[in-house]
Amino acid sequence: MASLERNNKILLELVRQPGNNLCADCGAAGMHRNLPAISKVKSIRLDHWEDSLVEFMQQKGNNAAKAVFEKCIPAFFYQPHENDCPVLREQWIRAKYERREFTGENIYFQKIYKSDLFEATLWKKGRDNKQFLKKIFLLSQKEFTLRYFIREDSKIPKAVINMKALNAVFQPERIGHAHGLQISYTEDEHTRNIFVYHEDGQTIVSFFNALRATRLAYLLEKHPMLQEKDLLHQITAQCLKEGYMEKTGPTQREPFKKRWFTLCSRNRKLLYFKSPLDATDLGAVFIGTENHGYSVSENTSRTRGGRWHCGITLETPGRQFVFMCEQVQEQKEWLQAFRKVISQPMTPEDYANEAILRRGK
Repeated sequence: MASLERNNKILLELVRQPGNNLCADCGAAGMHRNLPAISKVKSIRLDHWEDSLVEFMQQKGNNAAKAVFEKCIPAFFYQPHENDCPVLREQWIRAKYERREFTGENIYFQKIYKSDLFEATLWKKGRDNKQFLKKIFLLSQKEFTLRYFIREDSKIPKAVINMKALNAVFQPERIGHAHGLQISYTEDEHTRNIFVYHEDGQTIVSFFNALRATRLAYLLEKHPMLQEKDLLHQITAQCLKEGYMEKTGPTQREPFKKRWFTLCSRNRKLLYFKSPLDATDLGAVFIGTENHGYSVSENTSRTRGGRWHCGITLETPGRQFVFMCEQVQEQKEWLQAFRKVISQPMTPEDYANEAILRRGK
């Protein structure tokens, strides 16, 4: 009993030390329960701890373990958070402990991510239908491009995607597969979406990190005076807010139509689609700063024809937009997201994007 009380006291003291209050990998220990071959999960208060295991934890701890297993993490490699999808968190844990990719002992995987040509066969959703078919994707770090081919013997790619405006995010619920990945890029001044997946989690996450490695290489060449740490937030980015709203036309006499919206702080664009799995946007609204005539506010006026009544008014130099949300909470979240983008200073690239969108109107 004395040994049990002593061990419990030691463990509680260890948890209070910096670095030990959260899971060392993604902020949630629950993922480790699904990987018994790699890790073991024990409760400090409910499970029995052997003396040898308590001594081991005293000697190691999260910070000491990170010094070994996170010694050489490439800047481009995505380190997941608690709210990221399971495949990202699982493959992060496997990369650290199972494949030991970041200990410095084996640079095989890092060479693969940064190889000049990275090839993957993925299931891709059709542009105008819901059918997924196998396509060959070829990523070139030398040319900063992503190509995909209809058949294995195809010599001419179906599309050549430049790294300039490429983004990639996991969207398992939207795509309907646990390993679903959305790739977005600019084509003819519109945003084009590609939806892909692979049955193997390691393959799709490796492809994602190879995309990030190529995108970072592109950014470093574009901004030679900047360092890797200055560009990390530009590699790939989750949208700030997405969901359905109702939208009316420019005269505000047109009927309200339900549309799927995404707001990205990286490019300051509000995109709208007919549905979440559309290949191409129906339109885009640039969101500038308050000093340049952009503002957002709650709309309390009654609208004609719309089913939803939680309104938002977005003022831009060229037009006033009115959107309707179904719930008050959605309205608050959209207002918060718009205000966050409006409060961000504009970059030279933002001014260029604004000019492009205005020319396209």
